[in-house]
Amino acid sequence: MRMLSIGLMLTIVGSVQAQTDSTKTLEEAVIYTNKFREKLQNTAQQAIVLTARSIAKVNAGVTGDLLSESGQVFVQKSQQGGSSPVLRGFEASRVLLLVDGIRMNNAIYRAGHLQNAVTIDQNMLESVEVLFGPGSTLHGSDALGGVINFRTKQANLSSTNKLETSGNSFFRYRTVNHEITGHVDVNVGGKKWAWLQSYTVSKFDDLKMGGNYPANYPNFGRRSQYIQTANGVDQIVTNSDDRIQKFSGYNQWDLTQKILLKSSDKLTHSFNVQLSNSTDIPRYDRLQDKKNFGGSIGTTLRYAEWYYGPQLRLLSAYQAQWNPTANREVSLQVHYQHVLESRQTREYLRYDRFDSRREKLNVWGFNLDTRTKQKNNEFTYGIDGQWNNLTSVADRTNLRTGDVTPLDTRYPNGTNHMLYLGAYGQHLRKSKSQKWILNDGIRLQLIQLRSSIADNSFFNFPFTEIQQDNLAVTGNIGLIYNPEPAFRAALNLSSGFRAPNIDDAARIFESSTTQRRLIVPNPDIQPEQTYNIDLNWIYRIEEKIRFEGAAFFTHYKNAITLAPYTLNGADSIDYNGVRSALYANQNARNGSLLGIQGRLVVQLGKRWSLDNTLTKTQGQYKTEAGRIPLDHIPPVFGRSSIAYQGKRFSTEAYLLFNGWKKLADYNLDGEDNLQYATPDGMPGWTTINLRLQVNVSKTIQLQGSLENLTDRNYRVFASGLSAPGRSWMISVRAKF
Repeated sequence: MRMLSIGLMLTIVGSVQAQTDSTKTLEEAVIYTNKFREKLQNTAQQAIVLTARSIAKVNAGVTGDLLSESGQVFVQKSQQGGSSPVLRGFEASRVLLLVDGIRMNNAIYRAGHLQNAVTIDQNMLESVEVLFGPGSTLHGSDALGGVINFRTKQANLSSTNKLETSGNSFFRYRTVNHEITGHVDVNVGGKKWAWLQSYTVSKFDDLKMGGNYPANYPNFGRRSQYIQTANGVDQIVTNSDDRIQKFSGYNQWDLTQKILLKSSDKLTHSFNVQLSNSTDIPRYDRLQDKKNFGGSIGTTLRYAEWYYGPQLRLLSAYQAQWNPTANREVSLQVHYQHVLESRQTREYLRYDRFDSRREKLNVWGFNLDTRTKQKNNEFTYGIDGQWNNLTSVADRTNLRTGDVTPLDTRYPNGTNHMLYLGAYGQHLRKSKSQKWILNDGIRLQLIQLRSSIADNSFFNFPFTEIQQDNLAVTGNIGLIYNPEPAFRAALNLSSGFRAPNIDDAARIFESSTTQRRLIVPNPDIQPEQTYNIDLNWIYRIEEKIRFEGAAFFTHYKNAITLAPYTLNGADSIDYNGVRSALYANQNARNGSLLGIQGRLVVQLGKRWSLDNTLTKTQGQYKTEAGRIPLDHIPPVFGRSSIAYQGKRFSTEAYLLFNGWKKLADYNLDGEDNLQYATPDGMPGWTTINLRLQVNVSKTIQLQGSLENLTDRNYRVFASGLSAPGRSWMISVRAKF
């Protein structure tokens, strides 16, 4: 950790609220997460924006890598086809994901670690907006840690009276997993209509970890054995290269279709279709699990098969945008999402039980938003709703006989519905001098959950219906102070709200820990709330040095956590032939989180610049026995770089780093996955990386990178997948 970064001591006072592309200033940056286009400098909430330019420069393999490469968002991975962002110590269902302003979070977003972000085609992104802290006023439930809005490229009209055609394409190859990615998008624009379509195909082989191991852990993460099935027979095989993470590869393809119709100067219609699908995605962390009986870890690999089935996400949306006057905007959006998820598992030598659990989710929603400007005031208000309909099925197949029998489902096997309805109002006021800007808002939210158990024979629960009706009021108030161009500060107070979804209240799940646990439904859990205060600021010195900083404190109330549970008077049950302790989600604790984020940007002449970021978060639960660590809290992390930007050539050398996550800081009952760390916790690490870009012509661009130059072997905290070792990447981009 001595190599944390060249300028880290200076970044303790800094944070990120401006564009990650340092050539952009705060005044130029805009966001759309506030429903309508808004200057970032008018928003009291801390935020960052990843531009299309910076997204292309990063050239990440999947969307999660794009976020982590920024040095400002922590991302956990359980498998190569996974990416679970963490904002201010909150993760998964406590972070709201949006695509083009539409909620991706649904009734089965879990509280552990999610892989849904990988279904976003990052090669079609115009920007990524990350808002830190509660965002429930504008967006409702789930936005406790923040909001990530993935904004895809828009169809563009012709700038002349003639039909215009343009497009982009690229090819990328990366050695560490033999990634091959190809992309093409084409835009055809007329004066009144435009058509945009894109295709992306990616192939990822098994990922190779680094060979430079931590001194005290020379075997950390090694894949020494794996289970191979040949001619229907399982065999434990010695891995010829134990740095190759066998069964971590997968393929993915994405399609985007957009149509824009301009009825008049005041009214436009847009149609948005997105399809993402994949091959089976192996759950790599679970494929490392050993047989675990009687509370002790065994020595034999447990699973011959554990994978997610093809992960399909289909989005179709219609949006009408009406500008009746120069001071009024109206947006109506209706949308539909179809999501397929499945989990396929089979234990070693258990040919009699190949278990398949499959979820089909249909989501309908709408957003109606209006913004009105009156002198120094802006009023944004609207209503929104979402209806989730879930079908959960499961069966067990005997591979020898072909017999198929019913199996306990992950979620109740009857009807599963969730309804989200909300109304909000947001106000922005600027003082006459423009030195003071006020942000304030309020939201009323209703969330209903209905779930029924049609077949109760598996567990004989003392209930067959789960019903919840939750009503919440959330709000925010923020004040921005701009006394001079060189300084800006913002103080923000906000509250967050998250109602239990079907995964919280009704899931049945076997947890992978050193103790066999079975998680069962709990109809009585209540919503979670957060109350947040944060201060963020920017200070410039002669446009050459920029300090940006943020500090926050969050009170976390009614936290939903796993705790021991009794069912029909028993605290354990026989499950899959093993006695398992019963656990359920419960509002067992209150907690608190605090942290700082920092950024220091130094312009060294016209071409050279330094850029350093740092994030530190702490969190604790308060219990009767004292305070214990809150799970999902990342160690200190950040990025440090030196970059050269020329007219035709640019290059950047940068460090990515994580500090130690010591054993004492792990939450042993949560989602920190100590079983995938060392006996002392997760070691800190630093990688050295280099990238370059050459503009061969106005239409052709070559990109290359050398990643993890020291071949450091490491895992990101809470991850069950070792990070990539030394590799190089090459990419060719073309415009037409």
